[in-house]
Amino acid sequence: MLLTKKIELFSKRLKLRLIETSDLSAIHNLHSLVETDEFNTLGIPENSNETRGIIESWIAANKEKEIKIYTYVIEEIKTNQFIGLFALNLGNKKHRSAEVWYKLHFDHWGKGYGTEALERILDFGFKDLNLHRIKAGCAVENIASIKVLEKVGMIQEGRGRQLLPLKSGWSDNFQYAILDSDKRNTALQT
Repeated sequence: MLLTKKIELFSKRLKLRLIETSDLSAIHNLHSLVETDEFNTLGIPENSNETRGIIESWIAANKEKEIKIYTYVIEEIKTNQFIGLFALNLGNKKHRSAEVWYKLHFDHWGKGYGTEALERILDFGFKDLNLHRIKAGCAVENIASIKVLEKVGMIQEGRGRQLLPLKSGWSDNFQYAILDSDKRNTALQT
């Protein structure tokens, strides 16, 4: 049986909490950065109202009686500094599956935050939500995300041809997944 709520998740250095309207400015800034837009299919928003329109649906989903789309802000515990976003989108209950996506501010790249947040989300998905399978996709040229996915034990299962409409043109997408029975990097777990 799936749990309906789990508001905050903690790892060694990070707190993941459900996004709120007060996060608009930080999220708009993140979405507006050229560096984080390279592999993003949303594109850079024209203004904060466009970003507000995007996050309003995420906030509403987080308030459902039974959450199916968890969208988290990633914060550093010691400073409460905004690091990025992480989402866990639940699939069909019968299949006990979900998909993750994440976006980190480029000031925080290369510090292991993406890996730490993903490991915590996997732990939440498998232990608390009783999921069987969690998948993720990333552009084939997104080496940093590929490393994050593989560090936690996700396995590349395939390649979708010209699946992602990026600013640079259509990109192939690597498809990754991990099962509840797969070996994970337990050194990262809290």
